Amino acid sequence: MGQRFVDMKRKHEIILINIYGNDKPGLTSSLTEILAQYNVNILDIGQAVIHNNLDLGILFEVPAQSESAPILKDLLFKSYELDIKIKFTPISETAYAQWVGRQGKERYIITLVGPIITAKHIAEVTRVVYHQQLNIDKITRISGRIKLTERPQETKACIEFLVRGKPLDAASMKSSFMTIAHGLGVDIAFQTDNIYRRTRRLVCFDMDSTLIQTEVIDQLAHRAGVGDAVSKITEAAMRGEIDFAESFKQRVALLKGLDEKVMIQIAENLPLTEGAERLFRTLKKYGFKTAILSGGFTYFGRHVQNKLGIDYVFANQLEIKDGKLTGNYLGDIIDGAKKAELLRNIAFKEDIDLAQTVAVGDGSNDLPMLNIAGLGIAFHAKPLVKKNAQHAISTTGLDAILFLMGFRERDIE
Repeated sequence: MGQRFVDMKRKHEIILINIYGNDKPGLTSSLTEILAQYNVNILDIGQAVIHNNLDLGILFEVPAQSESAPILKDLLFKSYELDIKIKFTPISETAYAQWVGRQGKERYIITLVGPIITAKHIAEVTRVVYHQQLNIDKITRISGRIKLTERPQETKACIEFLVRGKPLDAASMKSSFMTIAHGLGVDIAFQTDNIYRRTRRLVCFDMDSTLIQTEVIDQLAHRAGVGDAVSKITEAAMRGEIDFAESFKQRVALLKGLDEKVMIQIAENLPLTEGAERLFRTLKKYGFKTAILSGGFTYFGRHVQNKLGIDYVFANQLEIKDGKLTGNYLGDIIDGAKKAELLRNIAFKEDIDLAQTVAVGDGSNDLPMLNIAGLGIAFHAKPLVKKNAQHAISTTGLDAILFLMGFRERDIE
């Protein structure tokens, strides 16, 4: 009949090409146009440009009715014309099958954040990855470019590692990352790479020593002349040594007789934490719901809410009579358990899955909400809190939270 039949038993011819050289407009287009002429199947492709130097890799399958020789010849001539280097590597079907088989393994994101990132930081992180038998698929800088004239305290650098596999010992890996972070002055987060990480919708914050750089109750106590007594109770509660509810009652009782005018003066001068305004501008732009869940006081929470445009505020209500504090409070105490309950309630009201929530705090009474949120972050927290939280930020401002949420510098307001 004169028909040609394709040999179905013909082996698949798979080739990896690597292109190196100075980046220039139209380079990728010129090379892929050649591949298009031969109707090749693209199996994988990746490109990176570092300081104007291109590294492009393309894995392709030669069609059954074609041969690779003319394809490679045309690519070689085009690379000479473009003044770039090209390398060809044949890939066996067995090697390709093994590579495909690894695609089903778990994927994780390691986020390295600090004022500046050095080779030492990357070497230590990748050493842990290697010992846990994880494979690094991709490394990306997600912070902006840093000028040589900028000082470390003015910068924020972030690198993201996409890794694949299953850690041999997740607890040991977390401990290693904590040791590195503490010793080298950086923050390291390890998260599962899934759809929830990319679809966060609710972010809840503690207020005192998180959104603001002070403990309001200590300021009130100082003005009431009971600063030392309240500070000792506050510190013990933050360390988890005293039940929060009981410590709260003791501290509020010591404020009896304080004039309401003092609250106004303190509220008008609350120091916002570094990065807070940038963080909330960005969250608001992208439609996130935000909340304050505080063991502090509603009066001050409302002031912070107005400054930052926060959606919800839940805190404790001080009782005031005749313009003075009575030493009592109204309603339920917002303790750790209540914060977790409120986070759940807000998520339910907004029809948001818990895996899509973020919680940020610094004290032991924040741990319940940090541990039920999809992303829980101990922010400049006490050692006990950092040890028991999912993640920690200790070296930069609040806006670094955006990096852990997957934002790039160019996305941030």
